[in-house]
Amino acid sequence: MTEFKAGSAEARFADLIWANEPISSGQLAKLGAQEFEWKKTTSFTVLKRLCDRGIFQNQNGTVTSLIPREEYYARQSRQYVEETFGGSLPAFLAAFGSRQKLSDGEVEELKQLIENMRG
Repeated sequence: MTEFKAGSAEARFADLIWANEPISSGQLAKLGAQEFEWKKTTSFTVLKRLCDRGIFQNQNGTVTSLIPREEYYARQSRQYVEETFGGSLPAFLAAFGSRQKLSDGEVEELKQLIENMRG
């Protein structure tokens, strides 16, 4: 499985790209300076890391995504469950629910999601 982990700063930068793509790398560096107070070199370094992970591409100075935001976060979530809970979604939900009770609406929404996921 390709590793899609990103630190919180990288994830926020990725969200900035998804919200503005296609975007020139120069304009992206300006947004990085505005949003995060980063130097241009920092933005380019983070962009390179994200491109090296296969999430974005920078071709001829234009940055676009290789995978949609939703797919990235789905993969990242799955990877977290795999690494932390041995791949057990029920174990993850049990851990999540042990500290916070779900509302009736959330329970119904989860039931519907489960029903839609059945093979």
